[in-house]
Amino acid sequence: MYSSKFWTIASNEYLRYIRSKSFLISTFIFPLFWLGIIILPNVIAVLSFEKTAKKIAIVDQTDANLGKEIVRRDSKTFYLENRKIEDLNREIVEGILDGYILLRAQDIDDNSVELYTKGGGGLGLINVVEKTLTDVFRQYRLLGKGIDPSVVNFVLSDVKVETKKVTTEGVQKDYASFYGIVGYIMAFLIYILLFIYGAMVMRAVIEEKASRIIEILLSSARPFDIMFGKILGIGSVGLTQIVIWFVLIGILSLFSTQIISLFVNPTNLPSEFVSSSQMEGFKSFEIPPIPLFSVVAFVIYFLLGYFLFATLFSGIGAAVDQEQDAQAISTPVYLFLIIPILFVSAVMADPESTFSVILSLIPFFTPILMVVRIFATSVPLWQIILSFVLLILTILGCVILAAKIYRIGVLIYGKKPTFKEIYRWLREA
Repeated sequence: MYSSKFWTIASNEYLRYIRSKSFLISTFIFPLFWLGIIILPNVIAVLSFEKTAKKIAIVDQTDANLGKEIVRRDSKTFYLENRKIEDLNREIVEGILDGYILLRAQDIDDNSVELYTKGGGGLGLINVVEKTLTDVFRQYRLLGKGIDPSVVNFVLSDVKVETKKVTTEGVQKDYASFYGIVGYIMAFLIYILLFIYGAMVMRAVIEEKASRIIEILLSSARPFDIMFGKILGIGSVGLTQIVIWFVLIGILSLFSTQIISLFVNPTNLPSEFVSSSQMEGFKSFEIPPIPLFSVVAFVIYFLLGYFLFATLFSGIGAAVDQEQDAQAISTPVYLFLIIPILFVSAVMADPESTFSVILSLIPFFTPILMVVRIFATSVPLWQIILSFVLLILTILGCVILAAKIYRIGVLIYGKKPTFKEIYRWLREA
């Protein structure tokens, strides 16, 4: 049973941060900054992966008039050119011409073409050229075999994959792409929150120790009450911030069609995002419902992850006098945050693989990687329960270690501790 002093410390920490200007900035401005720096560039990259603003000349030296068919398919990117190669090379060097494709008869048999540019051009250009010429070459080969043009067009038409989810309630539409993207965003959100609030706990402990306020607190409260009260108070600030974000997201989702249509054309999104209904003259965007279980899991894993890392950071803060001294000691803890982020893409690609399951069950990786798996696929209940058990046991172990360091470290000044000395504290406490 916690003493009233514990709750007093926790409430004071909560109110101190919740009333600050930094809380308002991080709650309402930071998400926009994060969206612009991390998410938006990735979304733009995906949407523009098969687009280019360059104009490419087609020098057709075949007898099949394939150049005309290429231009017909994409007149924004390609156009026919019959001038000499020397002239085109000169214009490329002078920056007048973006590039040209030399289309020869043997290229059809070799299934390859040569694209001449000043250098680079981007992956978007290469993908546009490859996709367009692949379709044209295939059509030419099939027509050359005497196959009816309507049959050729039918054979070469793109296949649209519409995923379905089989549940005990029946067959439902599956929003795999959407949930995968949301899982990716949620993983980075937990990573950033753990990074920020963990460091905030460490900084708060260092400040109180440096200003000798900790000595006053120790005269009226136990070291454990001070440490855990601070952790709970700052963690409550993070939880408040998450609740505000979810409320804002819920409000913005009501106007999702109008907002998304300002930036993205419906044809550039997977079919699962586009509804057949019309709204104000254009197709509306269908924002799939996020399961309540996934939201609850996100909050729980954030809280467990926060308590795990905040206890470690509080112990580090108690061991040093200033932030510069904490950098070397805190490096291993930061690595436990950074390493799982490196595996997020691999887990998203195959969330049910043995590799993904093992990584998500490692307690220090669980808050980030298990959230990715829960959004991306149906995680077996036993794996979720096991991850909770392992994570809670690890938190208890870290609390014991951090409390021992805190008890001794907060009273030691003017000395930069080493890992060997901290180990000695743990043995003596």
